[in-house]
Amino acid sequence: MPITDVSPGVSIAYESFGDPAAPPVLLVMGFGAQMIAWHEDFCRALADRGRHVIRYDNRDSGLSTKFDDHPVDVGRFIAAVHSGDVASALAMVPYGLQDMAADGLGLLAALGIERAHVVGASMGGMIAQTMAITRPDRVLTLTSMMSSTGESEYGRPSPEAEAVLFSPKPPDREGYVAAAERSLVWASKRYGDPAVLRELAAESYDRAHYPAGIGRQLGAMILSGSRADALRELRVPTLVIHGLDDTLIDLSGGQRTAELVPGAKLLLVPDMGHDRPRELWPEIIGAVVDHTG
Repeated sequence: MPITDVSPGVSIAYESFGDPAAPPVLLVMGFGAQMIAWHEDFCRALADRGRHVIRYDNRDSGLSTKFDDHPVDVGRFIAAVHSGDVASALAMVPYGLQDMAADGLGLLAALGIERAHVVGASMGGMIAQTMAITRPDRVLTLTSMMSSTGESEYGRPSPEAEAVLFSPKPPDREGYVAAAERSLVWASKRYGDPAVLRELAAESYDRAHYPAGIGRQLGAMILSGSRADALRELRVPTLVIHGLDDTLIDLSGGQRTAELVPGAKLLLVPDMGHDRPRELWPEIIGAVVDHTG
């Protein structure tokens, strides 16, 4: 697995698929997930459609740099945010979404890629939006999938989904894998598969189990604030994809994103939750290929 320096003190693990001469597509993963959540078969299918696909681990996940010197107590952080003590919450978090966006752009630079199509899912969509906002000259197109704008009134989780998101997972492998089934609460109602969830959890645990990074990523996501004003000014061609079954980031998050970005296209996918079921890959990949053509 290649790992490259993208800035002083930050190294990013990545993997690529397809012809390096083809149009580059950077896949940005979401909160607490490793790049393998972009399934290898998904990446190869997209590469087979004439794209140079790059997936990578965000900082504090997978095999990329860990910020162990800045431990974050998730309970204390959430309590500070809920009480309105923004100063204390900010003091706990060592980086924001802009830093995570710079990692992705730094990876492209390290690979000699000047401009790329950027596709982000969930928090990865927020990072991808930030890439397009801060460096529109580097982003050919933006695809924001199952994501939102940073405005607190849009894309809110259901109480059940929020409870699962913030419930601690068992530290042992068997318990961790079994707990993956909890995320069925936000999965596709038709295609959600406990076996698929357990398989990814097992692979993630064996590859690089690192729960300590979750608090810092959560802080970056929450404290980076609203992107609404910047999205109104964005002139990067944008596709927004959102599942109608999504209860982790409510449908309003995708609708609001498409509403704000001038000329954005909105694809609402029936039977898709906060996941990418294999059965829906043809539609999702087809939309990405059309948008990046």
